[in-house]
Amino acid sequence: MRKNTYKTIWSTQTIVFLGVLVAMTLVFSRMLAISLGFARFTLGSICTIMAGLWFGPAAGAVSGLAADVLGCLIQGYAVNPLITVGAMMWGLIPALMKPLINGGKLKKVAVLCASVLIASILGTMGFTYAGLVLFLGYDFWAILPTRLAQFAAMTPVYCVLCCCLYFSPLTTMIQNMQAKQAEKKGILPTQ
Repeated sequence: MRKNTYKTIWSTQTIVFLGVLVAMTLVFSRMLAISLGFARFTLGSICTIMAGLWFGPAAGAVSGLAADVLGCLIQGYAVNPLITVGAMMWGLIPALMKPLINGGKLKKVAVLCASVLIASILGTMGFTYAGLVLFLGYDFWAILPTRLAQFAAMTPVYCVLCCCLYFSPLTTMIQNMQAKQAEKKGILPTQ
């Protein structure tokens, strides 16, 4: 993997990759999910996390925003702004912590897992939980056990799958693609 990271380059390739990741998020979140109304066991957030790690914080946030708004439209829900911000956190937080992913393999895995944990706390237990309570009127204490179970069950799964994807050849391929795009546009890499 390259040590340098690049800013999000909004090329056709990047937009197509993000579109595929948003589509995968919708399939994982809306169709292949176990939904209990106020808790949804899904793998959709992984695609948003990877969008942020591969293409930068702006791309991760846009990916989370697009997936949430499109998912609401598909299922006939009104867009809940707090839940939408929670979806954006999944792509934003790991991408912002990406510069800390360096050193030995164990340190890289630990930092990546910490970034996913923080995104999970802010996304699942923070903004989404607040959106359910404030906008949809769920009782805070009544849904807390299920939200905690969702958090405890899904966060380790997200960590494992994100590590497998991030340390795969796919990441190197995307970084090489971004390097070529940056070179073509005359953008210098950032440290």
